[in-house]
Amino acid sequence: MRKATLSFLLLLSANLLLAQGSEPDFFRNIGKIYVVVAIIVATFIGIALFLFYMERKVNRLERELNE
Repeated sequence: MRKATLSFLLLLSANLLLAQGSEPDFFRNIGKIYVVVAIIVATFIGIALFLFYMERKVNRLERELNE
């Protein structure tokens, strides 16, 4: 538990250690951050739907095999 707490605190403090300027990053600056986020969300939804489909297919095959 102590290691997990320490790891969590180190991850939170890592943001303070970054040497960032006051200007936003490249994607925020040109307004494309929403495109990147949309692609990531679409990818994760696609993976989730694929896994759901495969789970249904495996369950159907297992039922056929047991009969």
